[in-house]
Amino acid sequence: MSHASPQPRPSRLSSVVRSVSRPALVGVVAGALAAAVVPVTQASADDGAEKSFHRTATYPVYKNLPKDVSASSETVAEISDVSKDGRTLVYTDALGKRIGFLDISDPKAPEGAGSLSLAQLGDTDDQPTSVAVVGTYVLVVVDTSASFTEPSGRLDVVRLADSKRVASIPLDGQPDSIDVSPDEKYVAIAMENQRNEELAPAGKQKGDLPQLPAGFVQVVDLQGAPTTWKPSRIDLVNPDGTALPSFVDAKIVEPTDPEPEYVSINSKNKLALTLQENNGIVVIDLPSRAIEKVFSAGSVTATGFDTKKDGKISLTDSLTGVVREPDAIGWVDDTHVATANEGDWKGGTRGWSVFSTVDGSVTWDAGSSFEKLAVAHGLYNDDRAAKKGPEAEGLAIATVGGTKYAFVGSERSNFVAAYDISDPSAPVFKQLLPATNGPEGILPIPGRNLLAVSSETDVPASNVRASVSLFELGDGPDTFPSIVSDDVDGQPVGWSALGALSAKPGDAGTIYAAADTVLKPGQIFTVDVTRKPARITSALTVTKGGAGANLDIERLFARPQGGFWLANEGATGAENVLHRTDAAGAIQETVQLPTSITDHVKNWGLEGVTATNDARGEHVFVALQRQLWTDVKDQTETVDGDNIVRIGRYDVADKSWHWFGYELESPKRDGNDWVGLSEITAVDDDTFAVVERDKLNGPSARNKRIYTVDMPATDPKGDELPILTKRLALDVLPALRATNGWTQEKLEGFTIAADGALYGVTDNDGLKDATGETVFMRLGRATDVFADRLSSTTTLSLPSGAAAYGEKPTATVKVTGGAGVVPSGTVRITDGGTVVGRATVEGGSAQVTLSGLRVGTRRLVAEYTGDARAGAGTSAPVTLTVAKGGTSTSLSIAKTSARKGQKVTAKVRVVGAGFTPTGRVQIKDGSRVVKTFHVSGATRSVTVKLTKTGRRTLKAYYVGSDVAAPSTSKVDTVRVRR
Repeated sequence: MSHASPQPRPSRLSSVVRSVSRPALVGVVAGALAAAVVPVTQASADDGAEKSFHRTATYPVYKNLPKDVSASSETVAEISDVSKDGRTLVYTDALGKRIGFLDISDPKAPEGAGSLSLAQLGDTDDQPTSVAVVGTYVLVVVDTSASFTEPSGRLDVVRLADSKRVASIPLDGQPDSIDVSPDEKYVAIAMENQRNEELAPAGKQKGDLPQLPAGFVQVVDLQGAPTTWKPSRIDLVNPDGTALPSFVDAKIVEPTDPEPEYVSINSKNKLALTLQENNGIVVIDLPSRAIEKVFSAGSVTATGFDTKKDGKISLTDSLTGVVREPDAIGWVDDTHVATANEGDWKGGTRGWSVFSTVDGSVTWDAGSSFEKLAVAHGLYNDDRAAKKGPEAEGLAIATVGGTKYAFVGSERSNFVAAYDISDPSAPVFKQLLPATNGPEGILPIPGRNLLAVSSETDVPASNVRASVSLFELGDGPDTFPSIVSDDVDGQPVGWSALGALSAKPGDAGTIYAAADTVLKPGQIFTVDVTRKPARITSALTVTKGGAGANLDIERLFARPQGGFWLANEGATGAENVLHRTDAAGAIQETVQLPTSITDHVKNWGLEGVTATNDARGEHVFVALQRQLWTDVKDQTETVDGDNIVRIGRYDVADKSWHWFGYELESPKRDGNDWVGLSEITAVDDDTFAVVERDKLNGPSARNKRIYTVDMPATDPKGDELPILTKRLALDVLPALRATNGWTQEKLEGFTIAADGALYGVTDNDGLKDATGETVFMRLGRATDVFADRLSSTTTLSLPSGAAAYGEKPTATVKVTGGAGVVPSGTVRITDGGTVVGRATVEGGSAQVTLSGLRVGTRRLVAEYTGDARAGAGTSAPVTLTVAKGGTSTSLSIAKTSARKGQKVTAKVRVVGAGFTPTGRVQIKDGSRVVKTFHVSGATRSVTVKLTKTGRRTLKAYYVGSDVAAPSTSKVDTVRVRR
């Protein structure tokens, strides 16, 4: 895309595509890696494991500015290349008129390695447009044009080791992109000689073609020392300036002013060249310098786009006959090229295409699928809907880890889409990689399984800073995306700017989210959190009087009674209101804030809403984002104190408001920061979690925290404003930094799901002054994070302090939670390491039947496992004395009479109270033992030999065991005769 700057010199901010195929390393970038660099895992694509690119680091290039240049100076990283060992990345900085160097030896911790100002090589207004590394040299393409009609430029050859220029080659025009052939024999440079977008040629509109001089291609043979290199010009018009017949036949829009844009060279030294404004593609044979093929990129007619800037993400529009106007180009193989169809003045098809260079036909086209990726990932920029949507601009093709990828960059939605392009006729989307604003340079580094993405947008005043992002191919999925939308009726649910979260009552797997004023009318989204990434499954439109309501929904709360409370911030104090909706999203009631509040709020008003229910009814709590101002026009003096913000309670029953103060942390004292509240969530009936955050993002971010406050038992009187005591519960900054991306500013949404899981989300601002990335976080469990407020008390009681072995006494366990919390869950009672009873807690108590109690003094403990809002707990030990179990023994002789010496059968039964005794039994004839045996069941039959005559009196004696008391049977008699 061309960017014009004021005269006398046109500015050129461009990117270069790299698509190189070498015998050892397919897809190596612009001579960056020598064959000595062995691919990390060439077989990784075949090992069966899931592979994806993991973001390892995001380096803001302002950190690499010279020491004498302020960090607030504009600086970008547009086009990049890498040294042959893959460890030194070189990038262009057109805004800073320099090239920069990064040490990426450790892809998780890149370091600035200094820069080279072009003022040292030429003029202070010289601008680098592209860069390539060949061997030990950096080739810097420089625009030195005095005006649009006097284009000029040069190619500087700089030694990589010490940044010394060893040669400078005049290019006779304004250069754009550069590419190096895979065999490093040729360098090709697109000499655009770009048009003045503010100039209207005779009889035409502003920015139209032709605007001479015509562009061309420069080729440099890389033979000998750089001091001997000479450019060779390939003109794209006749010597007299008339159009070449092949350009006319291909229906090039203005064949006398071709304006070449991007160059890419394949393994057969064929140069592919895009003519963006002319919607054309040219193929040139470099050895002979012959133009072999010219064809039009054609147009697209398709449906499934959003072409209206209206705050609605609706993929129901069509493109009809829209020309592609390709920007970046890359060779897929020796007969196919891929283009990123950014468009320029008359076109742009919001996607990318694959062409056959044999006949110029379209092999594959993305249609609306590229735009749908932006929508599904929450990265669609509705501000660009009426123009060119996500604007596919950069493109690179390389084989990484055994798979040939096409990497396609979205300039306006800040991402790079990775496709498996092994089959040029059927690319397969694999992954979306988030970038900072305006991803321009896309640099695969196959020898290290890396991808570098550099961005061209830098707005220090908004802390939108250009960076280089690094991604490494590895096992498993990346952490991005953390949330996406499902398709409904064939289209992804359109979403953006998620700043509000609420649990769904009774459903642990579902939460709700809402978008702020970015989307119109207001939208409430249903989110399935059982899957990773979380999935937005549907959108509910908020309505008023049957029509969609345009709201600034900063927060929402799903009511157990049904429907929602919505906090609408509004553009003025009076527009800060609460809305209550039914389950269908229809507004049923609107609650105004007191004028004592709204008269002192200009903006940054309602930012949080939650509710509790008790015997006195429903209570709605709100959080204001910033202080109340004495005068809302100048906002210099505060009503309550410099760092005091308000939290309010609205009692639904009597419609009364009550206000409390919350003291914010101090902002960073540099004028660009402020601190405010972003959310309030009920932890229990009187404990609330609040999100406090600063205004800073990226490396500057420092305050992204969740605190808790307790509401006082009594309401404030009159104008009294109690200042609540806050306690730090969770610092969320480490979780935001763990993404290895640009640390997001707006930590806004937070909720506690029905199972106590904690979720947080960042507001992507609809990509306005933001990268657009949404970070959806799983932040642990409420009972861990809020342990001090959700702790429980567990008590154990027994009906008696004594029991006998085999008894099953019933213990009572009571669990008390925080205010308004009635614990549920399970409890177990242990005796040392042995579980002797389990039960379910209902209404805060459980009746537990104990079993398996051992004889002796037992030390019993009740262990509560916890639930969503009550932490686990353990009771104090309770002592229980367990005596031996009682037994009863019975004896039955089968015969009442027997001969001397005859054996008779005796049945002995030993029964325990609740258990089965074991042990030794003796049968005695008087005092003499006539039989000894063991029992292990209730009844045992044995034979007894009687050797004395007369009336014998027999008894069975159970001698007992470790757990059973002894017992004796009644007498049974047998008459023994001779």
